[in-house]
Amino acid sequence: MSLPYELQLGWRYTRAGRATRRNGFINFISGVSMLGIGLGVAALIIVLSVMNGFQKEVRDRMLGVVSHIEILSRDGQGLQGIDQIMAAARKNPEVIGVAPFIATQALIARGEDMKGTLVRGIEPKLEPQVTDFATTAQQGVLDKLVPGEFGIVLGGELARSLFVREGDQVTLVAPGGQVTPAGVVPRLKQFTVVGTFDSGHYEYDSALAMIHEQDAQRVFRLDGPSGIRIKLKDLNQAREVADEFAATLPGQFLVRDWTRQNKTWFAAVQVEKRMMFVILTLIVAVAAFNLVSTLVMTVTDKRADIAILRTLGSSPKSIMGIFVVQGAMVGVMGTLGGLLLGLGIAYNIDVIVPWLEQLFHASFLPKDIYLISKMPSDPQRSDILPITIISLILAFAATLYPSWRASRVNPAEALRYE
Repeated sequence: MSLPYELQLGWRYTRAGRATRRNGFINFISGVSMLGIGLGVAALIIVLSVMNGFQKEVRDRMLGVVSHIEILSRDGQGLQGIDQIMAAARKNPEVIGVAPFIATQALIARGEDMKGTLVRGIEPKLEPQVTDFATTAQQGVLDKLVPGEFGIVLGGELARSLFVREGDQVTLVAPGGQVTPAGVVPRLKQFTVVGTFDSGHYEYDSALAMIHEQDAQRVFRLDGPSGIRIKLKDLNQAREVADEFAATLPGQFLVRDWTRQNKTWFAAVQVEKRMMFVILTLIVAVAAFNLVSTLVMTVTDKRADIAILRTLGSSPKSIMGIFVVQGAMVGVMGTLGGLLLGLGIAYNIDVIVPWLEQLFHASFLPKDIYLISKMPSDPQRSDILPITIISLILAFAATLYPSWRASRVNPAEALRYE
């Protein structure tokens, strides 16, 4: 089965040899265009994959401390009928863990030093059901939280900023106070540091302290937990499941999921991804439109061939098709080459980056500066498909004008000096 002559001639022009100096220069420009498209596509895939990897890594570390869904009392007081609410939550097929908690802000003092913290009252036996942190923390650190002994577990950065370690005493200053004849006196309680934790997320390591739920009720004068934390099988279903709970629970309850709690951060990441996509797409566009100069020179060089084809009966549409095929083949080969290069680097970046660090004796992600010491990568089909399609569209669009000009060549004018 023979191919249409438009395809055959277009492919022949694409791989034309260097018979003359002019042909060699045209092939050089064509190769540069192909290389530019490939490098642009590869850069887009690698950059977006690394950004996805960073987002996934930070999200996973964040969710090691933050629950997927929280059910809270709107007035900030203890929840009534918490056992029934927890039992109802467990009936949802997406739920794999439920635990009560108390969350409030307070001050922690150690001598002259004082830090604002988020104090979380937890049930140590149930906490591993709702947070990954509880299962990866120091062995038995949460089990040291015994009701009535007023022990406290501090984030590693918070403990270092207060210059405390296990066994030291800290003072917890609760919000509000007691009214006495001498005025309002803040409520103070001595706690013993029974351990520290490092979640890998600075925001929580520097500002989170955990105590037993019953101790929290006494210190903050609550008659029960202030909320319920829920863990799901699929964290991406958090918003839908949260909406289901909100529709079935009475109005005095507030339901929020991790996507709403960290909405600003995730919105900022998405904006950065879009801007990076636009900027790097311009690189692909510049490389693709280099095809215009390639095809213009090819059309000028092939005017005699075009004239002969026209005299043999080729239509302007067929002439245009030849050069569209030539430009499109350059775009396709450049895009496929960039796709293979980008995916190859994105899937092996955990090997390539250490090799480069060893080669240049440098550290791209120092452990003492960044939360993540290894370069993460997460190639996603939702990024790769648009990159490939846009690159092909730009390459095809760049061929239209030169191809149209080729179809308008006058055979008599082109053969006058041949």
